[in-house]
Amino acid sequence: MTREFTSFDGVTIRYHRWDPAPGGDTGLPVVVLHHGFIADTHTNWVRPGVVEVLTRRGRRVVGIDARGHGRSDKPHDARRYGEEAMARDLLVLLDVLGEGRVHLVGYSMGAVTALLAAARDERVTRLVVGGVGAGVVELGGVDTRELPPELVVAALLADDPADVPLRMAGLRIWADEVGADRRALAAQGRSMHQGPTALADVTVPTLVLAGADDPLAGRPRVLADALPHAWLRTLHGDHLTTVRDPSFAPAIADFLESAD
Repeated sequence: MTREFTSFDGVTIRYHRWDPAPGGDTGLPVVVLHHGFIADTHTNWVRPGVVEVLTRRGRRVVGIDARGHGRSDKPHDARRYGEEAMARDLLVLLDVLGEGRVHLVGYSMGAVTALLAAARDERVTRLVVGGVGAGVVELGGVDTRELPPELVVAALLADDPADVPLRMAGLRIWADEVGADRRALAAQGRSMHQGPTALADVTVPTLVLAGADDPLAGRPRVLADALPHAWLRTLHGDHLTTVRDPSFAPAIADFLESAD
């Protein structure tokens, strides 16, 4: 089921809801999923089986399509983007859902967004962040040493894919494959969160999930150690394939089943 709401600045955000399998405990906190850059709820959470595992375990699930992604609005003004804006969208979503407690899961761009939201809202009582590592501590967000914003923007806006630097070719191919609005993604690329992230304020139990071969999640122990109450689990895969590791979805579900 897909629904929508108008966020703090007038952008329409769409989200998807799934009920638990028969016999599920509807009294458990709803699990809110926030995807990464270029992806959407379907590619990041449905296709790899995360939604299926969670609902089979009896959980209610909500997946948000970030601004500029999926079925949400896609303005082209960079001032409408950044993980700070996406965190505000998340908090508006929590108001719309009317839930007193939620479990929040984010990947890559969504992990940074989830950390920002969890640092400021007590309704988030358990957190999973994947696809990020020391870059969050040292740079404030997605590791721009591995994903330079200027190269991301150039790759997305190049008229001819042949002009895209080899380092960014995969990113451009993926954006084209999913039919993304490349101008909207470039606006996000110009607005990636870089700066202090109040990790000390993320006091809820947190699981850091990192692919062993993921350069964007390099040195994940640095992130786990910077969070007051965090555990680290390393899985097989790189930035795109870790979500397809057979242990990925169960690791999320197992952690969220622990008591708050």
